[in-house]
Amino acid sequence: MTEEGKAKLEKELELLKTERRKEVVERIKIARSFGDLSENSEYDSAKEEQAFVEGRIQQLETMIRNAEIIEEDTETSTVQLGKTVRFKELPNGDEEEYTIVGRAEADPMEGKISNDSPMAQSLFGKGIGEQVMVSTPGGDMKVEIIEVY
Repeated sequence: MTEEGKAKLEKELELLKTERRKEVVERIKIARSFGDLSENSEYDSAKEEQAFVEGRIQQLETMIRNAEIIEEDTETSTVQLGKTVRFKELPNGDEEEYTIVGRAEADPMEGKISNDSPMAQSLFGKGIGEQVMVSTPGGDMKVEIIEVY
């Protein structure tokens, strides 16, 4: 995991512990005031949310505790964990850019793909100028690596 990814998880954990927990407890308190808990959908909903929040807190604590921070290797220009790779699709020339990150911080909408993904696996260890067959959900495509940083 990158240092940035760990910081993002720590921020989410802090938010859950300080704000979301209090909000859920307050919702439960309000729902209890409505009376009979056996037919109280607000209470059931608040209890479900509490279970989700507590589960996510445990999950984040485990992820942070077990995180291995990757050191950025500025010496190499090959695709590896923590590096950003820019490539162009062949033959049409459309360019794409992705950062290879650990599974916990992958977010394709932000251009961060997991090192376990087929695309990252296809690019791993390759360098600038190399042409690579990359696996995607839409099928294989040939790309040429333009930049690794």
